[in-house]
Amino acid sequence: MGNMSKNLRIVALRVGAPADRHRDLYRYVEDAGAQILNGIDYSVPALPEVRADGRRAAQRGGPQYSVVTLDVRWPHDLAELRGTLRPDPLSRGLEGYDLNVVDPAILTADRRMLVMDADSTLLDGEVIDELAAVAGVRHEVAQVTEQAMRGDMDFSESFRRRVATLSGQHQAVMHRVSRSLVLNPGALQLVNAFHVSDNPVCVVSGGFITILKPVIRQLDIECARANDVTIKDDRLTGEVRGTIVDGQVKQDSVKEWAKKFGVKPSNVVAVGDGANDAMMLDRAGLGVAYNAKPVLRQVADAQINFPRLDAVRHLIGM
Repeated sequence: MGNMSKNLRIVALRVGAPADRHRDLYRYVEDAGAQILNGIDYSVPALPEVRADGRRAAQRGGPQYSVVTLDVRWPHDLAELRGTLRPDPLSRGLEGYDLNVVDPAILTADRRMLVMDADSTLLDGEVIDELAAVAGVRHEVAQVTEQAMRGDMDFSESFRRRVATLSGQHQAVMHRVSRSLVLNPGALQLVNAFHVSDNPVCVVSGGFITILKPVIRQLDIECARANDVTIKDDRLTGEVRGTIVDGQVKQDSVKEWAKKFGVKPSNVVAVGDGANDAMMLDRAGLGVAYNAKPVLRQVADAQINFPRLDAVRHLIGM
């Protein structure tokens, strides 16, 4: 058994800072059969709201949270430790904590790449729902969106149905929604953390490229891919131009960009929230479900279930 032992890293995240210095967490990990070799804990301050100023996008404020990193020796494989610490992906193994297990190899990689979904991951909310609100069909579109995110409906079919409801709208609504976009808490900090160490950041979205372009420029995102819509006489036709960005396109984008930037697939971090992101997360070395739908939480490597996107950086020691 000793020859099979692996050194792994547990990254535990929770909102706030407990008075007991995480004693319950240490006990929980040891009771699971892992030998703790080293432990570090620290607190990340709350984030104030950021308002748009023309040069940067607005960003929601977010709560203070704690990070505990435990380097452990484990007698089995990584998947088994994940399953032991969190037997049910849809509930916390230990109350209050998101318990994640990471392969230490990604912590010391020469180069890493971040690939994110846009709606409800990089951005607060679903862009197409905002467009629908302007068009007066928000309720109808939101119902279809929810079905798609749960995996109850094929994404491409649902997307075409939602876009069709926008037929006849003036293209100015696209720019109006684009100016109102708000980043999720910690998005700026996460992107900056990757860029400061010369690691690329990419966005692939089932939303609209026209709406995303200003945010992509403001964040200096290296690559971005999203859907395009047809416009005739300054009005949306209700049709999509080109291939719809579905789960397969997202997965292919991860492969394409990893090759472009010379990053090993095992050193790609992918973050999403819905069923359409599952294939993308599967392709990455570390797939992170961010405040995600159950269908994605069940298959993700790691989970963050509170509103601080920058917590992703702590999963890889950045």
